[in-house]
Amino acid sequence: MNQAGQLEQGLAALGFALPAETQRKLLAYLALLQKWNKTYSLTALRESEKAVSHHLLDSLAVRPYVRGASLLDVGSGGGMPGIPLAIACPELRVTLLDSNSKKTAFLRQAAIELALPNIAVHCGRVEQCQPPEKFAAIISRAFSELADFVALSRHLLAPDGCWLGMKGLWPREEIARLPVDLAVAAVHRLVVPGVEAERHLVVLRLADAARRGES
Repeated sequence: MNQAGQLEQGLAALGFALPAETQRKLLAYLALLQKWNKTYSLTALRESEKAVSHHLLDSLAVRPYVRGASLLDVGSGGGMPGIPLAIACPELRVTLLDSNSKKTAFLRQAAIELALPNIAVHCGRVEQCQPPEKFAAIISRAFSELADFVALSRHLLAPDGCWLGMKGLWPREEIARLPVDLAVAAVHRLVVPGVEAERHLVVLRLADAARRGES
């Protein structure tokens, strides 16, 4: 099955209906990623037959849990999950952050070539980032363990915002090491078509914000 067929079938399994033009843009991103990866080592995945499942569908599986108007993708690397989410959700303002200048050069070029006006790119360390507005959600995929992810990006989260940590196995030990002022709002098991390994999404909030949501 070609990549277009894999994507269409995978989206159906996830329960998503995306327009044909959106699917075309997702595949165009994949082609761009694979082209630049030959020179810039944007991703360790080399098998093209796994690109749709491990890059696009793995990123889009978190879509139901992304709330609010703005999203920060920390350690974005080759643009995952931020670029697939920006393509699928054009109303979402997505900032891609990475400290590697070669990777952010790719991210900027991808935003231009794919005509994604809802994407901004920031090159630098997350702890030094000082944007004009804080983010409704902050996400990372394999950036660091949860406690470090929260500590480094705490100043960037809006008061009622949430962190979204994309993980493989249920991260019980990482959750146990979280600071006491954090609340685990949920841990969602993600079933990603074409990905045999386990996937989980950990949703974290500041404990005060979590209590306000309950009251």
